[in-house]
Amino acid sequence: MAVDRDHVLRSAAALLTRRATATMDEVAKAAGISRATLHRHFAGRDALVRALEALGIAECETALDAARLDEGPAGDAVRRLVREIEPAAGLLAFLVTENQLFEGEEQHEGWARLDARIAALFRRGQESGEFRIDLTPAWLTEALYGLVGSAAWAALDGRIAAKDFQHMIVELLLGGALRREEP
Repeated sequence: MAVDRDHVLRSAAALLTRRATATMDEVAKAAGISRATLHRHFAGRDALVRALEALGIAECETALDAARLDEGPAGDAVRRLVREIEPAAGLLAFLVTENQLFEGEEQHEGWARLDARIAALFRRGQESGEFRIDLTPAWLTEALYGLVGSAAWAALDGRIAAKDFQHMIVELLLGGALRREEP
């Protein structure tokens, strides 16, 4: 029987999003395959995490495209981005906790592409006078990642309502990023 690699990855993502320390045995069980079959596709946890990384980056790039970051006011683009990235939020929350993805020479170039596109959105908002200029685009990008990850974990844990995901992220981020006129 042929194993659907995408099904295995999505099953692993769903499990690891809920339980980041799940074993390869547990991942295999969640995917409905044997551990031996899982190991034929992914030599170990690192290979699986790297495949999940590629999936997460691809899903984020799709979300960035769908959010049309260059259209309309930057604040509206941020709202669209958070809405579009929500389905991948749990996987992103898991990935950002995997330190090996961000150490050394082997960092996936996709992260830099994502960072550049999101930072460009914040820079555009600053240039239009919509966002504060004392917060760097790089910091606003990191803050967005942090809020997306935190909201994903909180929703998965039942500490916040999943329906509030977008509102809470956007309001906190933009509430802190909006330029205010000095009195």
